[in-house]
Amino acid sequence: MQLLDGKFLSQQIKQELAAEVAEIKSQGGKIPHLVAILVGTAGRSETYVASKMKSCEEVGMTSTLIRFDDSVSEDELIEAVQAVNANPDMDGLIVQLPLPAHISADKIMETIDPAKDVDGFHPINIGRMAKGLPAYISATPQGILEMLKRYEIETAGKHCVVVGRSQIVGLPMSILMQRNTNPGNCTVTLTHSRTQNLGEICRSADILIAALGRPEFITADMVKDGAVVIDVGLERVADASKKSGFSLKGDVKFDEVAPKTSSITPVPGGVGLMTICSLMQNTLKAARKEIYQ
Repeated sequence: MQLLDGKFLSQQIKQELAAEVAEIKSQGGKIPHLVAILVGTAGRSETYVASKMKSCEEVGMTSTLIRFDDSVSEDELIEAVQAVNANPDMDGLIVQLPLPAHISADKIMETIDPAKDVDGFHPINIGRMAKGLPAYISATPQGILEMLKRYEIETAGKHCVVVGRSQIVGLPMSILMQRNTNPGNCTVTLTHSRTQNLGEICRSADILIAALGRPEFITADMVKDGAVVIDVGLERVADASKKSGFSLKGDVKFDEVAPKTSSITPVPGGVGLMTICSLMQNTLKAARKEIYQ
């Protein structure tokens, strides 16, 4: 069993990014600038955004955090997004999700300039991705592709089962894994909460990607021997033995599934760290205008 170590890969990628940014700086070029908009003070969102800002600092990029209270109106938030769109110094923009119930996340995502949409959530970027055109690919799927590529996991001709159909992970992952690229060229089955015979379908997977947000849902009897298992889940589960009072669990019951696999990602230390690296890579592309001129 091979552990797909997101911590090791993320450090490697950050070193590569830091070298590229240093080269840009030495030539007097434009330093990539990522802007994050955070609404409210939810602990998980605070943690995610802080990690993204810290990663920018580590690789030499500029970052700006714009904060709003939960009471911010949708119009005010749209104005803030439009201001970033209009600022030529700001290359990439992320709006941390989830947003309060009175704000339409779809409307906010559609307001972001596709050329600054480094999260890859704008319908234009999703459409370009589906057509195989240059696009910002959402950070988690892109991180998974990067991991498969760097660990030289063979995907061509394999059966890939994706569990979960979210627009952020499951749906784009299913599209990416069937494209005529490397990684890619899989036969893909996209499953979800209404799928019948889910266990049977999962057992047929050469590559199983679990992205449904249900701790330890994937058990050993759902995984065939020698499968590659990618765990996207990251949930806090009450654990009295921990000082914090909780443990971090993925969608896969790691201890019983891991011995059956050829390769598996841990939680934590797997896909999550790759997600942040992908965001940094997209921000560099935005500064270089690699996707949109």
